Amino acid sequence: MKFQDQIGNTLELLKIPQRIISLVPSQTELLVDLGLEKNIVGITKFCVHPVDLKQEKTIVGGTKNIHLQKIKELQPDIILCNKEENTKEIVEFCMQIAPTHVSDIYTIEDVLELTRHYGEILNCSAKSFIIQKKLQKELNNFEQFVKDKKIEKVAYFIWKNPWMVAANNTFINHILGLNKFDNFYKNHSRYPEINLDELLKERDLGTIFLSSEPYPFKEKDIIELQGQFEKAKIILVDGEMFSWYGSRLLKAFNYFKSLHD
Repeated sequence: MKFQDQIGNTLELLKIPQRIISLVPSQTELLVDLGLEKNIVGITKFCVHPVDLKQEKTIVGGTKNIHLQKIKELQPDIILCNKEENTKEIVEFCMQIAPTHVSDIYTIEDVLELTRHYGEILNCSAKSFIIQKKLQKELNNFEQFVKDKKIEKVAYFIWKNPWMVAANNTFINHILGLNKFDNFYKNHSRYPEINLDELLKERDLGTIFLSSEPYPFKEKDIIELQGQFEKAKIILVDGEMFSWYGSRLLKAFNYFKSLHD
């Protein structure tokens, strides 16, 4: 059986994979929701959903630093990676051990495609179809919810010291757009370091979002920034809702509705 991943690599499988290593937290959660928890043998230390999974599975490192020998010893049938989350070196190493699927996620359409891929490759197409159908329904309902909302200029911070934001060519930017949030940094690429002075000049800035991850922004950060951005709303937001794809999105749209309200 031959399959193609989202960066164009071809996977050749002699059988349905039974031993899975996932190096991406949101994809690990998707596997569990696809009914494949028993097949997962290795995960990262950041795979925190469901909460008890780290107690039951072998931790093979982080998303960008892995224990190569642990991966070998687990004898996986397939390894699941992501172009952004994992380094090129990690992916190349994994390919030497087992067939490796690499996702590349920028839009909801990419999420639907990834879910379909897993259904086909991991022999869970029925559950995959259910998740895809639910996700499409949630998306359609949310688009109706926001269609009359006014566009608001925002900035989405992911790090401090140095200050870093989510810009164009990111899944976060796509999610902001779905919410009719106009990203001030949409003309920048990926996750740039920024100077607050540039943002201070933007008179139409409505809201600054401070993400819960990867930097854990707190209330004290709101106080620090509010002294400079007196007219903007500054809000702590759940970073998982904006950046985790897969089945996490089934919960995200209700969160976005509450955020608007």
